[in-house]
Amino acid sequence: MTPYLRSGIVAAVAVLVLDQATKLWLLFVFEIARRGAVRVTPFFDLVLAWNTGISYGWFQTDSAAGQAVLLAIKAIAVIVLALWMARSQTRMATIALGLIIGGAIGNAIDSLAYGAVVDFAHFHVQIGEKDLSWYVFNLADTAIVAGVAALLYDSVFGVPAAKAP
Repeated sequence: MTPYLRSGIVAAVAVLVLDQATKLWLLFVFEIARRGAVRVTPFFDLVLAWNTGISYGWFQTDSAAGQAVLLAIKAIAVIVLALWMARSQTRMATIALGLIIGGAIGNAIDSLAYGAVVDFAHFHVQIGEKDLSWYVFNLADTAIVAGVAALLYDSVFGVPAAKAP
């Protein structure tokens, strides 16, 4: 175990709690399904999108077998990432892995509970006649992307890994 493991676990739990709390609030308090798209700013809307695939809608599947396969892949990924996090030698990498793990678990909970991941954040911009739009995503997706970016940063600019004896 590394001295930074607690930081990674805290990051994972924080992402998981914030992600699930946001989704539950949007679904059952704010009732986003009933409201439809809600414009928050000229470039940001809250919308309800059910993602039956993985990040950015890849590998969409509506079948129970397909969902089970995707859930198994998520579970294996979380286990591998947790093992990596337990052995991580830098605080940044450990926290980054915690962000990814928390996001993956949050999205997996959605898949189990609803048969799809709850996505709700939609950024867009109108330029002339063109509407440039980003994917609809959630806080778990944001944590996963931030975690991957931090891992990349740490691998390029972080403390070099210790050489094996």
